[in-house]
Amino acid sequence: MKTNIRPVCAAVALLVSAPALAQPGEGGGDVTANAAVSNNYIWRGLTQTMNETAISGGLDYASESGFYIGTWVSNVSFAPSDPFSYEHDIYFGFSGGDEVTYDIGYLYYNYDDVAETDFGEIYGTLGFGNFSVSAYILANAEADEPDPSLDFGFGEAVYLSLDYTMPLRNEVELAFHVGKHDGDFVEWFNGVPSDYTDYAITLSKGGFSFMISDTDLDSKVPDGLDNGSVKFVVGYSMDFDL
Repeated sequence: MKTNIRPVCAAVALLVSAPALAQPGEGGGDVTANAAVSNNYIWRGLTQTMNETAISGGLDYASESGFYIGTWVSNVSFAPSDPFSYEHDIYFGFSGGDEVTYDIGYLYYNYDDVAETDFGEIYGTLGFGNFSVSAYILANAEADEPDPSLDFGFGEAVYLSLDYTMPLRNEVELAFHVGKHDGDFVEWFNGVPSDYTDYAITLSKGGFSFMISDTDLDSKVPDGLDNGSVKFVVGYSMDFDL
């Protein structure tokens, strides 16, 4: 699942295998492609590949007006016998600004048909220099609530995050991230408590990145995913102009 669509903190986006879209050029628009590999796919602090290798790629269009649209795909797996094999995202939005930047859009998460777990979010990000604050709000869900006490309706799951990027020497960047996920859909889809907090520190240079990620979840939960333990992620990504 893509953590950021047009991330202010590009280092964090890289290490969760999520590409940054092409910036609009001086012409009518730019089309770019991207590819990435990492030893783990971390989404909001949680592994999406059972702590194994993730290979991803995407295609994006960004216009001079600020409108963008794109698609992205990665392998996923949450248990040895689960029906998941891929995640295919489709997203579009509008971004702009100078000293204060903004980005609003819609993101649709598509999985194997048999899984019947597709869902969508609306999102917004404000950037202030090296800081950015984001909100992702559940817009729709394919799955029906398995229990009357659960609610998968609009706005019933929210992810809030704060990111800061610090430029260092020799084009090296140090990025800090904290996020909080809450809602019934979070608990049902991720198999974790309905609210939790994730943290990450990322060091990046060029296409290479190294991230340390953790959550406030119980590390003793016997789900085989170790989402309550510190995770170390190494990744490399490439962008291509088309």
